[in-house]
Amino acid sequence: MRLVALFLALLTSLFAMPAAAQYVPGPAGRAAPPATTDKENLWILDLSTGGRVTIWLRPDVAPKAVERIKELTRRKFYDGLIFHRVIDGFMAQGGDPKGDGTGGSDLPDLPKEFNYLPHVRGAVAAARAEDENSANSQFFIMLTPRLQLDQKYTVFGRVLDGMQWVDAIPKGEPPANPARVVRAYIAADNPPPFTAAPAPAEEPAALPAGPAK
Repeated sequence: MRLVALFLALLTSLFAMPAAAQYVPGPAGRAAPPATTDKENLWILDLSTGGRVTIWLRPDVAPKAVERIKELTRRKFYDGLIFHRVIDGFMAQGGDPKGDGTGGSDLPDLPKEFNYLPHVRGAVAAARAEDENSANSQFFIMLTPRLQLDQKYTVFGRVLDGMQWVDAIPKGEPPANPARVVRAYIAADNPPPFTAAPAPAEEPAALPAGPAK
């Protein structure tokens, strides 16, 4: 009887294993990320390259950086700013009102919020100077993975949609014809549908010189 009971117990445990394996609890103490449909945590960038980029913000790992993005976006700080440093096979950097990599907002610099999010393609992180606590308004979007940056910059988001418009940003330090953020929004603020930026007006051709008198 004992052998039969042991066999039945083993058989029961084998059938139970797949169901138990479907749930894997996360690390203790780790905050849950917002849903990818949470409009309060979706950052929208309409780019001059021709489309809309949707970025999932992660206040669970970088609350101060996300709060800064939301505040500056709602102040329309990012509207019209260029991508001033774009390295092929690396990243596209913007968010500088001076357009040369030395500027920032009028708000204080942010403390570092280095976290477990990796610098993979589409990751969005806070740019900074040599001081780890010098991030302010500038950000960069990864074009390819660069995992050696992990734990050295504050990753605060990830591109969900529109990465093709990021890939189309002209390269250079600075680019000869930089792309820009036409408009930036938080999705909860009900942004209008994307409309392409008007093409720059061409200067009229100079008239030929008249006959000499």
